Amino acid sequence: MKLNKLTAEEERVIIFKGTEMPFTGKFEKHKEKGTYICKRCDAPLYKSSSKFESGCGWPSFDDEIKGSVKKEKDADGRRTEILCSNCGAHLGHVFYGERFTEKNTRHCVNSISLNFIPEKSERKTETAIFASGCFWGTEYFLKKAKGVVSTEVGYTGGKTENPDYEEVCTGRTGHAEAVKVIYDPSKTSFEELAKYFFETHDPGQLNRQGPDIGEQYRSAIFYLSDEQKSASEKLIKQLKQKGIKVVTEITKAGKFWKAEEYHQDYYEITGKYPYCHKYEKKF
Repeated sequence: MKLNKLTAEEERVIIFKGTEMPFTGKFEKHKEKGTYICKRCDAPLYKSSSKFESGCGWPSFDDEIKGSVKKEKDADGRRTEILCSNCGAHLGHVFYGERFTEKNTRHCVNSISLNFIPEKSERKTETAIFASGCFWGTEYFLKKAKGVVSTEVGYTGGKTENPDYEEVCTGRTGHAEAVKVIYDPSKTSFEELAKYFFETHDPGQLNRQGPDIGEQYRSAIFYLSDEQKSASEKLIKQLKQKGIKVVTEITKAGKFWKAEEYHQDYYEITGKYPYCHKYEKKF
């Protein structure tokens, strides 16, 4: 994951969980339309439509962009901290029951934890979903690909609603361990990401990848458009013409269920290296 360089004051708040002085942040009374993003990793966090005036001295929001913010109790159990789901940057705290808005929620956020993208210049993103064995390794490589904004590991392709890891490991849910990739189409394309996907695992292994065996470890592309489907089919044809075995499934995307937090960014957090994925140029 690419992280932006921080000043000493930004580190004090974002990494060491400090708080900026009230009524001093540049976004406290900011009213422009657009998206507030994480200062540390550029992940989108809040839409301007969720911002409101609370008079507390810090920017206030009554809702986050879905999946962008995680909540954890402070060590003393008195308040609930909010952090960027993508990189873990400290944002502030969330409070409930104050009745400022109909959602009855106030995300009290440090301006110093945020950057802002005006609506007129917001980056357009697209989504792709890939499966290639253990999602730890799949995410490890795809997160490094050019143009990737964020990644999220989860389960898809099966029949079980809201599955957990233990259920998926039984092989009876029909789900594959997969990675949802959000990318900037001005910097890369679905086809380039799909090429990298094929080059970072063995697409010829049926229902397994390395030592991991089971339908949940299958190689698959879950397409979100006819263009993604066509691009996937074209790449598979090219690989087969080179004599490379490919059993990768091309399946229309369905519901993607986010995996447990301890699976997200696993290798980045643990400092370990994928055991069943490696890069091998194929195109």
